[in-house]
Amino acid sequence: MQQAYGDQATNTVRAANGVSYAYRDTGGHDAIAPLVLLQHFRGNLDNWDPALIDALAESRRVITFDNTGVGSSTGTTADTIEQMASDAIAFIGALGHSQVDLLGFSIGSFVGQELALRRPALVRRLILASSAPKGAAGMHGWAPGVIGAIGTPRTSPEEYLGVFFAASAASQQAGKEALGRMYARTEDRDEMTNWATREAQYDAVCAWGIPDHSALERLSALELPVFVANGDSDPMIRPHYSCLLAGLIPQARLKIYPDSAHGFLFQYHAEFAADVADFLS
Repeated sequence: MQQAYGDQATNTVRAANGVSYAYRDTGGHDAIAPLVLLQHFRGNLDNWDPALIDALAESRRVITFDNTGVGSSTGTTADTIEQMASDAIAFIGALGHSQVDLLGFSIGSFVGQELALRRPALVRRLILASSAPKGAAGMHGWAPGVIGAIGTPRTSPEEYLGVFFAASAASQQAGKEALGRMYARTEDRDEMTNWATREAQYDAVCAWGIPDHSALERLSALELPVFVANGDSDPMIRPHYSCLLAGLIPQARLKIYPDSAHGFLFQYHAEFAADVADFLS
């Protein structure tokens, strides 16, 4: 029986780049490539919804980690997506994996794209949640209301719910339940991300979003199967960017989840996990 995500110990591994990475590992399913998760803007190990991780772990070994300088990992947070991808490659190498599946969420989905382009043999299949392609017009930074909510020194639960979940009563209730699950863990909690991480990651997001039509052409090099997903009301990365992304990748499939926003994968944790399991199989 898999150990619930909320009860998993936080481990560390030292990579060839000198960084000690904090991570959690569900174990099991040794015959297939593990599923490595790449976290959202300012997120740490405890910002994954345990219900989603537990659902994914029913069919896969799931590994979550803090990238360089984030949460409990050492080093300085990278200020480019390209360096974040290099750091993620170092972490995967430190665990000894020659091939993985990747699930990137938000800024993690940018890292996932870059990693798969840089090391195509390392990634078997790729899931991009709440994602946009590099160089897409209109992606140069987030809307003032979004960065004003989740880009301040302290984000309130109400501000988080306003960005990650839709305005409907059903979506807001799902968000409150997800937050309850994330904060149910009381021991061995991860270090909160600091302001230096926020600044570095937002620099990376802004650079990723500088309009550049030629950057869009890079995605045609992704020859692996890709699953692109988003919520229909995401104010942070509008769903039309996910549609654009899927159209640029030769073997992409797309799903937009109704009455949901940036955190659709937490709201629809059971359905999304089933969709991921079907895609990976």
